[in-house]
Amino acid sequence: MHRTLVIVGAGPGLGMGVARAFGKRGYRVGLIARDAERLAASVGELGGLGITAAARPADVADHSALAGALDGLRGELGEIDVLEYSPGPQGAPITSAAETTPESAAAQFALSTLGGVAAVGHVLPAMLRRGSGTLLLTTGVSSKVPAPFLGNVGLAMAGLRNWARALHLELAPKGVHAAAVVIATGITADNADEIGERYAELAERPDRAEEVIGDVAAFEELVRSAAAVR
Repeated sequence: MHRTLVIVGAGPGLGMGVARAFGKRGYRVGLIARDAERLAASVGELGGLGITAAARPADVADHSALAGALDGLRGELGEIDVLEYSPGPQGAPITSAAETTPESAAAQFALSTLGGVAAVGHVLPAMLRRGSGTLLLTTGVSSKVPAPFLGNVGLAMAGLRNWARALHLELAPKGVHAAAVVIATGITADNADEIGERYAELAERPDRAEEVIGDVAAFEELVRSAAAVR
């Protein structure tokens, strides 16, 4: 029986690393992002690897379009077994802690947090009916380590991380696995597949509420160094 992964915020780095890792395990892969041309190229790349894939363009801030994209992929690929949410913060202005305004905070919340809430809310009812499913919500390391230069990003991602861990506690008894993934490293062509493997392994560990990928201590040192320069 086929299983289906859908990646919301599917970029050429992390998104494709995750897609390849799950595809190697026999998953069909659905991709959602804003850039239709890039999505088409990604579907072609996955097809060349023997991975069944499809894509729908949508902006995560447009919850109606996001729901339509999820429904379209479900209709083409089958019920969604794993949802991975990982739009990058570059899709909205990034402000320092002192420069953060209600508007800049709201823009990052719409991208990092509210889009995740909308995506999960759309697929969760079917998972609960089946008594199975996995929700992997990606945040950056600023969700764990306060970073003044990522003021509004950390604010939004900390909210997503907190919610993911709360979902883990609430949904585990119902057969649905929710977890936060904290990225504490740069993503390159050299490590994207290795990082994708960490996601696939996490999906097979329903006891885990969080996976931290990278060196948190190194980021803490970076924050201290940046503060000293100021």
